[in-house]
Amino acid sequence: MKPIQAAITGVQGYVPEYVLSNAELEKMVDTTDEWITSRTGIKERRLLKGEGLGASYMGIQAAKGLLEKTQTDAKEIDMLICATATPDMVFPATANLIAQGIGCTADCLSYDIMAACSGFLFALTTASKFIETGVFKKIIVVGTDKMSSIIDYTDRQTCVIFGDGAGAVLLEANTEGNGLIDHILRSDGAGSEFLYMKAGGSRYPASTQTVANKEHYVTQHGSVVFKHAVKNMADTSYELVQRNGLSADEIAYLVPHQANLRIIDATAERLGLNPNKVLINIQRYGNTTNGTIPLCLWDFESQFKKGDNLVLAAFGGGFTWGAAYLKWAY
Repeated sequence: MKPIQAAITGVQGYVPEYVLSNAELEKMVDTTDEWITSRTGIKERRLLKGEGLGASYMGIQAAKGLLEKTQTDAKEIDMLICATATPDMVFPATANLIAQGIGCTADCLSYDIMAACSGFLFALTTASKFIETGVFKKIIVVGTDKMSSIIDYTDRQTCVIFGDGAGAVLLEANTEGNGLIDHILRSDGAGSEFLYMKAGGSRYPASTQTVANKEHYVTQHGSVVFKHAVKNMADTSYELVQRNGLSADEIAYLVPHQANLRIIDATAERLGLNPNKVLINIQRYGNTTNGTIPLCLWDFESQFKKGDNLVLAAFGGGFTWGAAYLKWAY
């Protein structure tokens, strides 16, 4: 029997209509378009507006579009994993809400994975094991985050970086040698003090005091996070490429988490890649956390050819990081 790989057979994205530009941010905080662009590469980001709309809303839009695009019936989906750092609620799982929203049946197993900005990569590799072992045939992996819900728009350290968005991929079995080939995933809790949201969990439940202290917003020690992101994302990607005997010429594209353009450039340089092999849309969406990688796949899907070697890489709070090597299946 030929080995089974979990292949991406479809991808779809969703971003809200509202555009928050650097020019608008200049009116909100002490910053400039030049400062933001030179340090992050971001020109604008999308924000989800509307009462009662959370991460599941964007996930549903992306997943619905994916079903339509691939002509797949929701009742055929065996599993749905949602990677998110901004769940609608502590429970039920945002994945459950998305599965219900797209018409999946009770036979569809759904749950969330939380690994900050690396969550989509962790979810993708987790889902692949269910395909490779023959347990499930069709799995949807969603990355969705409404980062605007946990950002302090008076803090220029964070408000210039993040945006809202979602992406979804369909995974199916492949015996042609295409699909997820290898991955390296890592985490280190020592990084938890440098990028976190303090309140809202069981350690510091919501109270008038936590709200007054702005503890329900993202706190980031930018310089420390930057150094760790540059080293770990680049090193892991390089290790993965070396392990699989891939030269820079054999890599079609690097699909990096869109956190900061300088981090992306460092990873590409470590792999010896020309800029035209690096997929970048951070200038339009900012850092959508779990949405960045699937949104990149969606934006550049038309450029991919069957058999293309793609390297996916991410780094997130916690710290979490990793890289995956896959061959494009269509």
